[in-house]
Order: sequence, then structure tokens, then C-alpha cells
Amino acid sequence: MMYLPALILFAAFIFYPFMNGIRISFTNWDGYSQNSAWVGLANYKRLFTDPNIGTVVKNTLTYGLGSTILQNLFGLLYALLLNQSIKGRGIVRTIIYLPVIISPLIMGYIWYFIFQMNGGALNDLVKLFGGDPVNFLANPQLNVWLITLVNTFQFVGTAMIIYLAGLQSISADYYEAASLDGASAWQRFKNVTFPLLAPSITINVVINIIGGLKLFDVIIALTNGGPGYASQSLSTMMYQMYFARQDAGYAASMGNLMFFITSIIGIAALILLRRKENA
Repeated sequence: MMYLPALILFAAFIFYPFMNGIRISFTNWDGYSQNSAWVGLANYKRLFTDPNIGTVVKNTLTYGLGSTILQNLFGLLYALLLNQSIKGRGIVRTIIYLPVIISPLIMGYIWYFIFQMNGGALNDLVKLFGGDPVNFLANPQLNVWLITLVNTFQFVGTAMIIYLAGLQSISADYYEAASLDGASAWQRFKNVTFPLLAPSITINVVINIIGGLKLFDVIIALTNGGPGYASQSLSTMMYQMYFARQDAGYAASMGNLMFFITSIIGIAALILLRRKENA
């Protein structure tokens, strides 16, 4: 009985919408009318023959895996630095964590005004040094990585906090014993810090992968998925198919593909990292 409220909430807000999404993906529902017809696998056939789906999936993987690598790299570096007894470390920790509490949509618009071609802060800097303005957000070779960097900037504070908690749980006795054995700073990190941070690494990697693969707000604010499909992700394309084109059946099939990709990568990372923890 203790689990009943949780089970009811899970059924109402997770299980039912998920099963309903699968059902809709086999229909031609427009998302608004009361009528829809069963179309079988037509939406999935259309999805896997869509000429833009390769770019969209590649962008989604770049947001997910790129953000995961960068957030963990910088989060660990910040944590190692700010775990030392240095003056003002509390203020610096707060500054790094501050972007986490801002809405991702607002964060996207802040960076939009930095990157935009006319009147953007970055282009003002380029012109100050005699360069020509650059349309950063319209460059298909650049905008996916700029979105990944903005997502990293916003959530690196979360990774830092988790790594700081992990570092502070490591007993000083391990470091004293390693020092007595003549271990260098790198050897102490490699043989003491890194292995004992394994649970923190697992948590950070899984959270970052899921967050990056379903990235939405920042893309909408910075490029709206454009130009064309150059920076589109599965989540933004799904949104546009549903609301702009009233093609809910196709949007649902896209959502199921995103669920499948996120589940496979997230579960694989979790299993691999848990094995490393127990090795």
C-alpha cells in the first residue's frame, strides 16, 4: 500500500502517455481532431526513408555525447580545483553553478544575443579587432557545436557539484598512505581519486547523456533547428511536426525513435560504468 500513490502517479504520467504515444504512431491523427485512422507502419516507413533523418539523428547524438564529454571533463577539473583550500572558492562554486538555476530557454536567448550577426556581443568584439561580422548561428558547420557548448556551460555546475561530493567522501587516509609510498600527484589521482570517483562518474555520465539527447529549449532559442535541418534534433523536429504541421502520428513515431536511442545509450552506459565500478 505504501507504493500505491507512486504507482498511480507513474501509471498516469509515464505509462499511459508512453503507451498512448505508441498507439498514435500507428495512426494519421493530426493532433487536434476527434478522428484518426489506423495506418500501420506507414509513419515508421516514412521516418526511416526521410532524407533529413540522418542529419537529425547525428545532431541529436552530437548534443548528447558532446555535452556528456565536455560537462564531465570541465566538471571534474572545476571540482578538483575547487576542492582545494583556496580563497573565495565558495563564491567561484556559486558562480559556476548559477546557470543551472536559469531556464534553458532564457539561457538560449541570452546566448542568442551574444552570437547574433547584427549587434551581437561576439561580433562587436570581432569588429573591434578589424574583422568582418560572422553569422555564427547560420553556419551549419558551427551551430551544432555552439548549441552543445551552451548546454555544457549551463549544466557543468551540476557535474561539478556531484564530483565535489564524491571527492569529499574520499578519506584523507588514502592520500596519506599514497604519499608515504612516494606517489606523485598524478599517481594519487590515477590510483586513488579516479577509481573512488567511479560512482560519481556513473551518475554524471547517465544524467548528461539523457539530458543532452533530449535537448530542446536551447536549440529553439538559438536556431529553431535551422537553417533547414542543420541543427534540428529529434525533440525539436517532433515538436515542429506536431504543432506546426499538425502531423501527430509522424511526431509520435519520431518520439518513439528518440526513446529507443536514449534508452539504448543510457542503459549501455549504465551497465558499462557499473561494471567498471565493481571491477
